[in-house]
Amino acid sequence: MSIPTLATVPDSKLARAVTEFVRDTETELLFNHSSRVYQFGALAGIRRDLTFDSELLYAGAMFHDVGLMPDHSSAEERFEVDGANAARDFLTAHGVPEADVYTVWTAIALHTTPGIPVHMHPVVALVTAGVEMDVLGLTYGEYSDAEREAVVSAFPRTPEFKEDIIQAFYDGIRHKPDTTFGNVKADVIADKEPSFRKGNFCDLIRRSRWPTGAHASGCGCAQHA
Repeated sequence: MSIPTLATVPDSKLARAVTEFVRDTETELLFNHSSRVYQFGALAGIRRDLTFDSELLYAGAMFHDVGLMPDHSSAEERFEVDGANAARDFLTAHGVPEADVYTVWTAIALHTTPGIPVHMHPVVALVTAGVEMDVLGLTYGEYSDAEREAVVSAFPRTPEFKEDIIQAFYDGIRHKPDTTFGNVKADVIADKEPSFRKGNFCDLIRRSRWPTGAHASGCGCAQHA
């Protein structure tokens, strides 16, 4: 089968520029993955009867993993934020309105935060939908065999894609493990580094500087006013 027009790569000057930039920036593995994310996300939008801007969805999908690449990876930000910032700079330079830039930024920044994007702007929701399909297969059964085959034929998965994408994630974040606190990428580092100890939310609470038990002088509470 052929992919519905709304789910094909947009034929526009901006989309072509996005394609060129990401193809020159990412590995073939990530470029093809990001392209599938767009098509699976767009197909999900059609199925859910959502109205979405295909150019913005394409930009969000294609830039969502740019933050894994050394030239766009900061020392202290989450890779999702690095990718979102790269997309923001690119789209702003191409004259995209600020509100649309922010939508794409948000879609990329939240694409590894389950349970929230689905309730947001269609572009935000559909970038995550595409990621969850291509990486996790969460909605595998919602796509027909013909749809899956058409997408993968256009943008092939490597024979060992599951392990390849985990390795790509690890390579992109291994130098800043602290940025994985509270998100799924902590599992990636733990998978590759058995000695890695993920940050624990309860430990942070218990180790905070706030006193336990009786109120202490200087704690800032009203009892010492």
